[in-house]
Amino acid sequence: MTLAASGVQNYSCEFDTQHRLGWVFKSPLATLYDASGHAAVKHGAGPSWEAEDGSRIVGHVLAQQPSETRASIPQLLLETHSTSGSGALSTVRYVQRVHTVGGLAPTAACSTEHESGSSPYLADYVFYR
Repeated sequence: MTLAASGVQNYSCEFDTQHRLGWVFKSPLATLYDASGHAAVKHGAGPSWEAEDGSRIVGHVLAQQPSETRASIPQLLLETHSTSGSGALSTVRYVQRVHTVGGLAPTAACSTEHESGSSPYLADYVFYR
């Protein structure tokens, strides 16, 4: 199953080990649409995906490679490490994020610890059994 995502990548302004403020990735927030434009899956922290039928998966990154689009978040291969519910996502073992556009940390410097920022992104998610 391949779904098109539209959403944001969320970041937080945090101190690094040299006590400098910078953007740190926190979580995605996106809606994934099927070929007919129907919103089929919600994507969020974990990373997790939840289908409208209640099935849900949580994954972890196995591999990444640069996006085909300049100045965009990397493409990822994730493996499912937990599932819940029965339905469209209950048998998914791997998720691939491809064709990413956008989503990098905000270009404006952050100035306040825990300040939030986000960046819009598009991608395709391919779900494998």
